[in-house]
Amino acid sequence: MKPQSFHYDRLVKSEDLNHHGTLFAGRSAEWFVEAGFIAAASALPPQNIVCLKIHGMTFTRPVKPGEIACFESRIVHTGRTSLKTYIRLRLRDREEPVLSGFITFVFVDENGQAQPHGLHLELETEEDRQFNQVAKALH
Repeated sequence: MKPQSFHYDRLVKSEDLNHHGTLFAGRSAEWFVEAGFIAAASALPPQNIVCLKIHGMTFTRPVKPGEIACFESRIVHTGRTSLKTYIRLRLRDREEPVLSGFITFVFVDENGQAQPHGLHLELETEEDRQFNQVAKALH
């Protein structure tokens, strides 16, 4: 399969803010995992996917109320039973990401036991190959 990007946008509202008046990290983590899950669920049945680990979730600047958080996610690495997604958050009309990181998901059976998923990535772009190498090194 070829990596495909998925987009997920959220309006940052007052209930999403921390005590500094910027996007609460807990809320951004929720959205971050949802964005990664959307990419994983594009390739596998959602009922068989569980989140194993968030590999970093690094902000480069605060996100303010009223800004539109535009998440982009895609599968960048596949193992035997797992896959890793790369997620980045950009603000509407801005090119540079303000948040990025990786998530590992595992394909499981109805008893929660890891099972081979049979996915294989066809990496075509240099960016995909770079993300694949970074994801491969994550534990």
